[in-house]
Amino acid sequence: MAEKKKILFVTPYPFDSAGSQRFRFEQYFSALRAKGFDITLNPFWEAAAWKILYKKGKQWKKSYFLFKGLLRRFLLLFGLKKYDFVFIHREFFPMGPNWILQKLGKTEAKIIYDFDDAIWLPNFAQSNKRFAFLKNYDQVPTLCSIANVCSVGNQFLADYALRHNPNAVINPTTIDTEGYHQGTIDYSFEKIRFGWTGTHSTMKYLSDLLPVMDRLIQKYDFKMCVISDRPPSFEREYVEYVPWTKNTEIDDLKRFHVGVMPLQDDQWAKGKCGFKALQYMSVGMPALVSPVGVNVEIVDEGENGFICETETQWEKAMLRFLEQPNLVEQMGKAAREKIEDNYSVKSNTQNFLNLFQSYEKN
Repeated sequence: MAEKKKILFVTPYPFDSAGSQRFRFEQYFSALRAKGFDITLNPFWEAAAWKILYKKGKQWKKSYFLFKGLLRRFLLLFGLKKYDFVFIHREFFPMGPNWILQKLGKTEAKIIYDFDDAIWLPNFAQSNKRFAFLKNYDQVPTLCSIANVCSVGNQFLADYALRHNPNAVINPTTIDTEGYHQGTIDYSFEKIRFGWTGTHSTMKYLSDLLPVMDRLIQKYDFKMCVISDRPPSFEREYVEYVPWTKNTEIDDLKRFHVGVMPLQDDQWAKGKCGFKALQYMSVGMPALVSPVGVNVEIVDEGENGFICETETQWEKAMLRFLEQPNLVEQMGKAAREKIEDNYSVKSNTQNFLNLFQSYEKN
């Protein structure tokens, strides 16, 4: 019997804890195992660190876990020879000189470098801003150059990766429509519920829609459901806050009928992989999105949602659903079909498995 090929997944966070990991590669583990691969995970932050990482304070504990992670990752460099593939998500060292990565580049294992944001641009959580100066953004081009293949979430990221490596594959963030995101919203309702989901750090984009919603609420009765890790800073009677929890995130998502994803058009937003829109559409609801990055590929104007740039366009799109609520079911079913055909685990499995082939380094 042939020996199993071994894959080491080098990740920032523990298994089943971070959305970027769950929806980019963890949900393909069963497919990899079915193909005879043996999987090992090596997260930088252990479970205890993950619980406090994005909370304010606890700087000494964070420093302790940071040191442990750096030591564990450095020692990992000397144990790579037993693996056939090393799949690196986002970073190998969150900080430190790039010369350390040169040893990584000399391993005989095939290296797959995966990222789903414009992570070469400075960006950090406010809760950890005192550590921001330690972040090494220069590791991104280095990792791109030493990889056998770069796995990226959209064309904007692929264009960047191609500057450093001729082997760049678009591996979109995908939805498990047959498992985690089963079923669709209830199309029998009395009142339209718009909705937004995301972390508190991106809630500033939703704030841009307040003038539009404040005008519409004067004539129409609706709700805006906000699912996040923190309550919104703004208060409105029509806004309903739902604390995000992993156990209920899909059921909570199905509370509303039309999902909104406003963004500002900057370099960081261009690197986004449209995950909010994918989630909305996967449960059978239309998506209203800003025309930034991959959003214009995910949403088909007038078929499964609307692309809105100006306040007038946002207001007009929301008004369409308030005056014609039957559009929710019509466009929602088209949205679900778009995800199943183009952004589902089922439709992308072979594309993902193809990453584990013999890409030769340039």
